[in-house]
Amino acid sequence: MGSHEHGFFARTDPVAFGGSEAADPLSYRWYEPDRIVHGRRMEDQLRLTVCFWHSLAWPGSDVFGEGTFQRPWHEPGDPLDRAREKLDVGFELVRLLGVPFYAFHDRDVSPDGTDLKGTLSNLATIGDHLEQRQNETGTRLLWGTANLFSHRRYMAGAATNPDPAVFAFAAAQVRAALELTHRLGGANYVLWGGREGYETLLNTDVKRELDQLGRFLQLVVEHKHTIGFEGTILIEPKPCEPTKHQYDFDVASVYGFLQRFGLEDEVRVNIEANHATLAGHSFEHEVALATALGILGSLDMNRGDPQLGWDTDQFPNDVTEVARVLYHVLAAGGIAPGGLNFDAKLRRQSIEAVDLLHAHVGAIDTCARALLIAERILADDILPGEIRARYAGWEDDLGTSILDGSRSLDELAAIAAAAPDPEPRSGGQERLENIVSRYA
Repeated sequence: MGSHEHGFFARTDPVAFGGSEAADPLSYRWYEPDRIVHGRRMEDQLRLTVCFWHSLAWPGSDVFGEGTFQRPWHEPGDPLDRAREKLDVGFELVRLLGVPFYAFHDRDVSPDGTDLKGTLSNLATIGDHLEQRQNETGTRLLWGTANLFSHRRYMAGAATNPDPAVFAFAAAQVRAALELTHRLGGANYVLWGGREGYETLLNTDVKRELDQLGRFLQLVVEHKHTIGFEGTILIEPKPCEPTKHQYDFDVASVYGFLQRFGLEDEVRVNIEANHATLAGHSFEHEVALATALGILGSLDMNRGDPQLGWDTDQFPNDVTEVARVLYHVLAAGGIAPGGLNFDAKLRRQSIEAVDLLHAHVGAIDTCARALLIAERILADDILPGEIRARYAGWEDDLGTSILDGSRSLDELAAIAAAAPDPEPRSGGQERLENIVSRYA
């Protein structure tokens, strides 16, 4: 680490693979970066990412209490010096975990200035530091994004704000964050619409706001091509919180929105487990639908709590749930250029630095073990075989003639009248659930 060596974690040795019987809680039981899984190295399949948002920037506060994390960079001092200190700890966390990527919001890494000019100047200065640390460590950037939700100017949204001056300010902020992501070799850029929605319809023009949001996204895509950014633009669906209703409600809503504005070939989705459950779906559903629609981009692995109806952003620990998700990812050909990031929070009572290591180690091992299970499910061909058999009729003459448009409604009615009534067949759900459970 040289001049950037930092003692925040009170250890220098990276977390190592120890096997399934390892006694050290800070060792990997399943994550082996060089192990070949479904034709690729495990590291390349998972593309694991430390996210600086909740892991480093969040102070451990909630709506009922102040922050419980007493991090050095939360103390008073020169904002840029504090930002550099925080980032050095972030890169040390990446090094200790042995993962290839990091990700950030602009405000995670760089403080606001007194005006837009100062804010953009701060970001450019911190960009130099990020570039230096990437070159020193070999860490790569999975995605960058702009925080368009924390500052009071965005209380009524950014792109969907009733004031076009706020729209323009957000555009300037996104342009700077996108250009920094491009400069740092980022693989993706995320548009996270934290307040792109409404609290009440009594003061909301929904059509106007959707048009504003569509134009904003078009502007981002246009600028991507202008500067030659080859990464993927991502939208992260979320149904609510902090607003009552958000326009990027779920994968299906986003896909319809993209089609309306002619962006379905330009933008993909960054799916978060917790957002899926807030929308009334499973994480698996959202991933399966995104693969079916051809818009799967990347995954936020943070989960919710089934007893709490808000975005708790917890690290993943359910191997079976993650295995079912990664089964769809593998079947679709993998997640690259996206990845699996942990935009997750420690619990407010987990105040020690080592808690960050324990949280990430457990999450990484959960994903690694789930990936191995998904590989076995796919290789055994039981589920794919069941699905092929269930829909086999659609490969016959009747099925293909329906889908290719060569049959009219009258012709289908005549065919049905001349044939015996079709007999229902069991879906075998319980048997298939048992099969998947036994892989774990």
